[in-house]
Amino acid sequence: MAKRWRLATHDPARIAALQSAAKLPAVVAQLLVARGIDDPAIALDFLEPKLTGLRDPDLLPGATLAAELLHRAVAGKKRIVVYGDYDADGMTSSAIMLRCFKVLGAEARLYMPHRFDEGYGLNVEAIRTLAAEGAETIVTVDCGVASIEEAKLAKELGLQLIVTDHHQMADRLPDAAAVVHPGLPGSDYPFPGLCGAAVALKVAWALCQHASQAKRVSEPMRRFLMQAVGLAAIGTVADVVPLIDENRILVRNGLAALRHHPTVGFKELERVAQLTRTPELGCEDLAFSICPRLNATGRLGQAELGVELLTTNSPERAAELADYLDELNETRKTLERSVLLAARKQAKERCRPETDPALVLAGHGWHPGVIGIVAGKLAEQYHKPVVVVSLDELGVKPGIGSGRSIPGFNLHEAFAHATEHLESHGGHAAAAGLRVQEKNVEAFRVAFCAYAERALGEENGGPEIQIDAETPLSALTHQAVSQIERLAPFGHGNRRPTLCTSDVRMAGPPRRMGGAGRHLSLDLEQHGVKLRAVAFGGGDWEEALLRVDGPLSIAFRPVINTFRGYRSVEVHLDDWKRDVPSGD
Repeated sequence: MAKRWRLATHDPARIAALQSAAKLPAVVAQLLVARGIDDPAIALDFLEPKLTGLRDPDLLPGATLAAELLHRAVAGKKRIVVYGDYDADGMTSSAIMLRCFKVLGAEARLYMPHRFDEGYGLNVEAIRTLAAEGAETIVTVDCGVASIEEAKLAKELGLQLIVTDHHQMADRLPDAAAVVHPGLPGSDYPFPGLCGAAVALKVAWALCQHASQAKRVSEPMRRFLMQAVGLAAIGTVADVVPLIDENRILVRNGLAALRHHPTVGFKELERVAQLTRTPELGCEDLAFSICPRLNATGRLGQAELGVELLTTNSPERAAELADYLDELNETRKTLERSVLLAARKQAKERCRPETDPALVLAGHGWHPGVIGIVAGKLAEQYHKPVVVVSLDELGVKPGIGSGRSIPGFNLHEAFAHATEHLESHGGHAAAAGLRVQEKNVEAFRVAFCAYAERALGEENGGPEIQIDAETPLSALTHQAVSQIERLAPFGHGNRRPTLCTSDVRMAGPPRRMGGAGRHLSLDLEQHGVKLRAVAFGGGDWEEALLRVDGPLSIAFRPVINTFRGYRSVEVHLDDWKRDVPSGD
């Protein structure tokens, strides 16, 4: 599907004023203004986010009470259970809390619900089992804020339930001993965008302060908290929350903490991901190398192994686990490719993927652990909301579905409008899950697509590329791109700058690269300047580019590539078009 290019408008006066006041390079000032930042003080804080910029944990709604209750539980040697979640955010959240209890000299066990048998969050069977096994205090991480009935049962069974979460709340809060959430009703916490691991970090921080009876904690606790910042950075990147405000501080400093204060398990993850020779860790390293390996364990029903890797202090066990996670990730890739091919085939045969307002695809034998990734790839390909459902082979259990959205469409609300056809649902505006009986899939499809048509209207004009500026290749000096890198960490809410230029020619034929030739490598030339370009996921462009015999316009992201100790500028190609001769 052709993408529309939207070039940002610029105010030269605002750019010049910021450049002068903050003493910034012109390109950095221009990109900051494009992001709505023209105050010199805010700009400098943005470029140099310090850990001291994190808000005190006492300000996070519910954190102080949770810390007090957990400290009493530790002092009273209560049987504590950390109730986690099976994605990378949930794993890092669990690891933070488990490591916190360990540094406090307390014992706590992990309960990780099985992705396919139990589903997300608290469930009554698990609550009953934990109570029967002697649990006294349960602290949830990355889940629980919508678990109304489960909290009621926990209270009836005499369990002390402490909820730490960041997800969508129900119409009322659970009746728990404490609820920690950055967006609690009635609170004035200024940043509701924390992920589960960041909330867990704040609770652990408050608990350490409470145990120390001072804001300044002991040296062992300080070392733990630095490692916890690194774990929170992984969870923040994995959960695709906006990299602004406290999230930006956590990720920038967490990337450094992962390199300078790594856990034993993370060092082994770096090894299997082939990141040990990378001079500095970046968001892309977490997003494309670390997080997929952690998520693979949850997607394939073994999330507790991911938590064990992040909490073990045994180098031998860490190496064994990291190798196994690497194998699971390869299995995940194979399953993902298989389901993606089947889903694309179904979309073309049973739907009108170019014109339908949304897609709901369902199949038997589609592994439920990869349907979210497949939904995301199809949503990106067709630029519309997509739900992919894994149907039970025997037709006995409800199908498990996962949806991914596009900007401007709230999946959580869409599922709520079609709730009469569903067994259950939950999640975020951008990503959500559901359970649906096979006989109700078609009715859900009709209702979901009708809602999407009303909600999107004429707004869904297809995929767009937001372009920050038009820049010739000659301007992409090592110094200029290094200045652009000052805006990192890049990710959701702070995307890597996208530039464009025209009158570019290929200095040779494009070459496929990567597994199954999914990516493309090109040598580009413009007015005597040559640069290497890589199009990740652009392998299918090869045939069309081979037919081009004239100049191109390209949309790209400039990066510094490090290979065998040599650093060079290259561009990551987002899109291309044939240049139209003037007068045509």
